[in-house]
Amino acid sequence: MKKSLISLLLSTFIYSITYAQVDSRHNMSFPALPTQWDEALPLGNARLGALIWQKGTSLRFSLDQAELWDLRPMEGLKKPTFTYEWVREQVEKKQYGPVQQQGDAPYDREPAPSKIPGAALEWNSQGWGKVTSAQIDLATATAEVLWESGVKLTTYVHANMPYGSFRFENLKNFNVKLIPPAYQGTGAQAAGGPVEGDDLRRLGYEQGVVQQQDKAITYRQMGWGDFYYTVSVRWKQKDETTWEGAWSISAHAPEQKAVSATIITNNALTLVDSTLRNEHLKWWRTFWEKSAVAIPDPVLEKQYYLEQYKWGSAARRDAPPISLQAVWTADNGRIPPWKGDFHHDLNTQLSYWPGYAANHLEEGLGYLDHLDNNRDTYRDYTQWYFQTDGLNVPGVTTLTGEPMGGWIQYSMSPTVSAWLAQHYYLHWRYSMDREFLEERAYPWFRDVATFLEGVAEKQENGKRQLPLSSSPEINDNKITAWFTKMTNYDVSLVRFVFSKAAELAEVLDLPEDAEYWREVLAEFPTYALSSQGDLMIAPQFPYKASHRHFSHLLAIHPLGEIRWENGAKDQRTIKQSLAVLDQVGPSQWTGYSYAWQGNLKARAKDGKGAAKALKTFAEAFCSPNSFHLNGDQTKSGKSSFTYRPFTLEGNFAFAAGIQEMLLQSYAGAIEVFPAVPAEWKEASFQTLRAEGAFLVSATRVAGQTDEITIRAEQEGTARLKMPFKTHVVQEQNGASVTNVANGYMEIAMQPGGSITLKNGYE
Repeated sequence: MKKSLISLLLSTFIYSITYAQVDSRHNMSFPALPTQWDEALPLGNARLGALIWQKGTSLRFSLDQAELWDLRPMEGLKKPTFTYEWVREQVEKKQYGPVQQQGDAPYDREPAPSKIPGAALEWNSQGWGKVTSAQIDLATATAEVLWESGVKLTTYVHANMPYGSFRFENLKNFNVKLIPPAYQGTGAQAAGGPVEGDDLRRLGYEQGVVQQQDKAITYRQMGWGDFYYTVSVRWKQKDETTWEGAWSISAHAPEQKAVSATIITNNALTLVDSTLRNEHLKWWRTFWEKSAVAIPDPVLEKQYYLEQYKWGSAARRDAPPISLQAVWTADNGRIPPWKGDFHHDLNTQLSYWPGYAANHLEEGLGYLDHLDNNRDTYRDYTQWYFQTDGLNVPGVTTLTGEPMGGWIQYSMSPTVSAWLAQHYYLHWRYSMDREFLEERAYPWFRDVATFLEGVAEKQENGKRQLPLSSSPEINDNKITAWFTKMTNYDVSLVRFVFSKAAELAEVLDLPEDAEYWREVLAEFPTYALSSQGDLMIAPQFPYKASHRHFSHLLAIHPLGEIRWENGAKDQRTIKQSLAVLDQVGPSQWTGYSYAWQGNLKARAKDGKGAAKALKTFAEAFCSPNSFHLNGDQTKSGKSSFTYRPFTLEGNFAFAAGIQEMLLQSYAGAIEVFPAVPAEWKEASFQTLRAEGAFLVSATRVAGQTDEITIRAEQEGTARLKMPFKTHVVQEQNGASVTNVANGYMEIAMQPGGSITLKNGYE
């Protein structure tokens, strides 16, 4: 009987590992081509993107490039008199109209700065018959479309080269058109607001020229200033009914060298096709091998892999970071929602949450590279607006880091760079890269801490306060959105920065720095709790009206300063805060709210609640192609917002929520399956990354953790919260158990060392 049980467990384990890999069940599949751009098949490599869909009687590729930006300065924003202190004076005078006109009105009034679209390719497919299937194979990041006539399209955006490829089979006549965006023409509509987007014609561009050559088309579009971009498509006939081609877009800014799209497509068509294709497949194979999950809920598992696919299509080290829509700018004749910009009051932060545990640190560095590359711009902004030293980042920026205005409580908040600092901290903790810590992470914390110390004011009681505080996006753009007492949002970020600055200084053997940061930290207020014990938005301002942004709960997640693991006091705060969130309800939530709620529930060890929130996101707030559309698409009361502006942060926060359910390490110990529903009897994950640069794999069988493997990239001690009463060390190499006490195991590990623990089932 014992042998039979072992055999059963082993077979289940093998099944779980096989099941964990991405396969055809996770593919994005449709019985016909989507007929809207925001439901299209998305392809991308973080620099180039394509949306494959049906527009009228034509097959359409909507083409995008991450560096297509109109970078004209926001009209009237950057004035010497427009400062944080001036805003404070207007708030004290209760004269907020001038502030709104100065900081917010230009964002709604002016069409730019903004992300802009590229172009489209169209084939008249009217004679091809009906589409019988359309899908993206996630494993290979390749789209395939079949028509009744036998015509077959295979297309992909190359994983690490700047071009897209397409191949048509069983097609006698090849007739492609390059359709430029309507940048010029009569009847340009007035500003449509940040959600609807401006008419492209308001940008004032002279329409670019489309040039037809033999088996090639080129389009060149001048933008603002000396910027221009080039779109090229080129093709060749392989046999009587087979056609192959390539497209690319190149962005050309002053003082920046860029290879022309015409050269790129020529090279792509000239080089050996199989070699280029193999490089693409190799990149995606490596991407998927980094980690995998298997959970018994097919909706959540499929959505997780779709999110991983989109993240792999939108994040690279050598490309701009993930903006609101990344490389899938709206193809509707308008500027994208919220101008497709970089929102640092939530959106970019959430977009990079899943990169750490999924073991994709290299791709995630594109985010931090962008921040470091724009430090001079951020310093200029800090000096101009806050009139102090150190470093702060605008909450809404262009591709080059320039401020764009908007609701300035958040677009020009004093704690933006503090939230961004967490990503430097996370990269350090998940990689344990000492060079990164010394040269990038600690300098960022030091400069942000210097800024916060300089901008805060000491009160008579010796405590520090920000002159004006806010909590995104509470009270919108009203004067009441400013608080004279620090909000829990700002308190949590300030406390995080100074506590982690001290921690990092200690690691770097800088005891004087560490002591100083702790002294300054002690001068800031602690969290404001209601009489019921939940986190309020600000002192005397409880959370009592539904709101999409859980900014007051930042200390719970993502910052992890208030932790379940700290014991009864913090647990009461967490439970009561989440209970109030549930009681007030989701009427004003958007999709990312549910994704964030899933992460919060997981931190509270509520697997059932986490799964419910994440499933609501997947089923009610996503387009058929998995794009997060913000509003409740089912119109079933999940939110009063039923609109459909597309942004990505909710998608990637969802993926992070699944990871939080399976593995947590933020509290100083590795915990496997910390927040899975009781009904999830079987689950597994492979090489999810934990803090300390540990790669963790685990299986759950018959409702119990069956096996755990930990592998170390760096020398260190892995502290594991024991998930079983007794265990067997099945295998160890370069690892030794040094202590087992109070429910925790400590394992000394060498670089490359590993240990596998098996449940003793006693």
